[in-house]
Amino acid sequence: MHKVFVVSDGTGGTAERALQAALTQFQGLDLSIDLRSSVRTHEQIEQIVQEASNAGAFIVHTLVSNEMREFMLHQGRIYNIETIDLMGPLLSRLSQQFTVTPAQKPGLFRQLNEDYFRRIESMEFALRHDDGQRIEEISRAEIVLVGVSRTFKTPLSIFLSFKQWYVANVPIVLEIEPPAILSEIEQSKIFGLTMDSRRLANLRQARQEYLGGASGRYADLDYVRREVVFALKFFEKHPHWPVVNVTGKPIEEIAAEIIALTRQGKNTD
Repeated sequence: MHKVFVVSDGTGGTAERALQAALTQFQGLDLSIDLRSSVRTHEQIEQIVQEASNAGAFIVHTLVSNEMREFMLHQGRIYNIETIDLMGPLLSRLSQQFTVTPAQKPGLFRQLNEDYFRRIESMEFALRHDDGQRIEEISRAEIVLVGVSRTFKTPLSIFLSFKQWYVANVPIVLEIEPPAILSEIEQSKIFGLTMDSRRLANLRQARQEYLGGASGRYADLDYVRREVVFALKFFEKHPHWPVVNVTGKPIEEIAAEIIALTRQGKNTD
């Protein structure tokens, strides 16, 4: 059964009717609707998002306040659940139809489309800060992934950026000292990635064969083992870094684990 929380700062009737109208296009869908009305505080939103997360639900909302919509979006990211904004896009289109000019309402269009713009910006950030690029800007990242080659740093960065997280990743290479800045920025947002050595060697071998090149030491099992141990010893020097074993896990599962650990870190601040 699918579960959805309908959230409104009013009675919730508009949101529920809009959802029911859309659901007529999905015949035979088994869906449970939980209506939450008169939601007007951050505390209410946080409680609802936690409940939706525990229930495996997603959220549809018609919050009029831009500030409340942004907070709902933020909480949805923290708890890794989908929040569907019905009111923001409608207000944006109406502002165009009624010719509300930027001079009269500066930034209105961008504010009402914060979800869209943030996703674009976060994906651009991930691409600019992939594989240790622009390391001097790494403090701007919300999540920093550190690991040896082929531990899914790049695909994880892209996946998390699509969920609107600002992500950077930094490679660990055997016998090369990692960037000192990793010890200087906020430690709770750094995650070490590791993988079973044999599985990692197989992935590297497959990668080299796909590219049509000789694998050399890069995919040699003994070299891979040494590199994994080198990375783990580096992680041990930073006890505040959670270490995530990515062996055999899909990207979605690894990302969910990282987001959950991020949430735990914020809750203990």
